[in-house]
Amino acid sequence: MKVNLKDNNELENKSLSVGEKAPEFCLARLCEKTIEDVCLSEFGKKIKIISAFPSIDTGVCDLQAKNFIEKYSNIDNLVLINVSADLPFAFMKWCANNNASNLVMLSDYRDHSFAKSYGINIKGANLCYRTIFILDADNNIIYKQHSKVLGEHLDYDDIDNFLKSVLN
Repeated sequence: MKVNLKDNNELENKSLSVGEKAPEFCLARLCEKTIEDVCLSEFGKKIKIISAFPSIDTGVCDLQAKNFIEKYSNIDNLVLINVSADLPFAFMKWCANNNASNLVMLSDYRDHSFAKSYGINIKGANLCYRTIFILDADNNIIYKQHSKVLGEHLDYDDIDNFLKSVLN
């Protein structure tokens, strides 16, 4: 089966909504020379931005990651979690090429359980649809935004305005 990601907006199942509890997940991260699992519960009582995208090796995904890292990676009581089905090695290479360290870059490559449980798995492709979930300290979804088309940017102004209201 061929999947045209440029035109494909079909999700495998219903996406989570604002007001729902975010499901626990454990995803892969490369640390030193081993792959370890990192779970949502490990981030504690912080506000969490989950920035999901198809692949860090594409222009729009690269800019999405850079935008959120620049704005939100160093705020107390907030954690930025980047998620895609990229292999952990792709994240390691991206971080090295962008002089980025201490970032949470998690891979859903094993079984796509994150994308499936959050309802953002692209049918036939097993990639995350471009989505932002913002969770409160108790992991309730307080904001969600999908891109209108997979290859287009999110509405960063809307996300910024929402976060300003939550963080102030």
